[in-house]
Amino acid sequence: MKTTSRRQFIAATMTGTLAAVATPIVKASEKITAPTLIPNEVFGANDRIRVAVLGVNGRGQSHIEEVMKQENAQVVNLCDPDLVIARKRAAEFEKNYGKKVAVEQDFRKVYESKDIDAVTLATPNHWHALQVILACQAGKDVYVEKPATHNIYEGGKMIEAAYKYNRIVQHGVQLRSSVSIREAIKHLRDGLIGRVYMARGLVYRWRPDIGNKGVSNIPEGLDYDLWCGPAPMVPFTKNLVHYNWHWHWNYGNGDVGNQGIHETDLCMWGLDISSLPERITSMGGKFLWDDCKEVPEIQTSIYHYPKEKKIIQFEVRNWCTNLEDGAGVGNIFYGDKGYLVVNGYGSYQSFLGEKREKGPARSESGELTLHFKNWLDAIRARDMSIQNGPVETGHLSSALAHLGNISYRLGRQLDFDPVAEQFIGDEDANRMRTREYRQPFILPEKI
Repeated sequence: MKTTSRRQFIAATMTGTLAAVATPIVKASEKITAPTLIPNEVFGANDRIRVAVLGVNGRGQSHIEEVMKQENAQVVNLCDPDLVIARKRAAEFEKNYGKKVAVEQDFRKVYESKDIDAVTLATPNHWHALQVILACQAGKDVYVEKPATHNIYEGGKMIEAAYKYNRIVQHGVQLRSSVSIREAIKHLRDGLIGRVYMARGLVYRWRPDIGNKGVSNIPEGLDYDLWCGPAPMVPFTKNLVHYNWHWHWNYGNGDVGNQGIHETDLCMWGLDISSLPERITSMGGKFLWDDCKEVPEIQTSIYHYPKEKKIIQFEVRNWCTNLEDGAGVGNIFYGDKGYLVVNGYGSYQSFLGEKREKGPARSESGELTLHFKNWLDAIRARDMSIQNGPVETGHLSSALAHLGNISYRLGRQLDFDPVAEQFIGDEDANRMRTREYRQPFILPEKI
């Protein structure tokens, strides 16, 4: 059975077939007000694209560097709910680039500015989809870090916004712009390892005990209400701000939804799959640390595509472990004539036949720079078809991780309808396709 094409996927989403997921718990009338729509703009080859970077504590620093490397692109605004961090990054920017950059605490003011053409999002996961949608409504193109969504429901709405407002939304899965990995995918398509039937995603990250820091005063300069946004506003704790939110369900998605999105995306890309699975099972737990993390330290998920006769296995391991043909973070693809290993970023090797004789291999860096260039090229051309990480990849690769997490949290195998994007006969699982959004940070029901 053939998988859904990109055109079919888009058409189904826009007509509501794939987006027939649970209605948000909140009412559309309660949603946050969208900024005034800025008309579409066609960029010439020499027009400078003015970019705001949202979230500059961690990954946003790479966004600043990558945009500033590009021809005819300029970072003009740094935005973060923590003004101390934003101002620190602005000082670093002036030192590094010899020019000042504006600073803003509330991203909504950034979206209202007609002096900004595009935004990059390196904010926490629970903010991604809403900030993408509001950016599209405000006429901004978007580069969004992985995962593009915090739950399954958000994906269809994000796609709907990108197409309705003709916005270029690039998902931060830079492996899709890697010269080496694109070559590896071509080998898979051309039959180097035969019929490819299984992919494994591996995420080994050294994740130590983070303890439990308890409740404390909100630091000076932090708009904690804005930081929490659509998620519950619990008493402030350093267990969440600024990094360890990854390990709490209301804000993050564990390592399968952190580092793992690169691998879930590559699993689907390598298997030539553009739909979600029909059966999902996941198990794991916390076996080492008695700390405040809610997510599992060790997790194994299996995603079954019975009609396509393909399967995805995904493993999260957080401490002492073996590497598999050199892959601690990466992917392994299995075919009837051999297997191919992707080692982290920009590197692959292949092994052929029963004796595992070495086949083609390549290692080449620079994929992140190429991914930002691809995004900016698509903005100038107003052409989604040339994107390496289009908005659909943000939905599918993130949703695959969400499916595994739902199975893990419920403790059972789940049956899923990949067309309607609903669990079959499981109300508990269907409720977990979305979340309760906190006012006024409401995901709009009507895009």
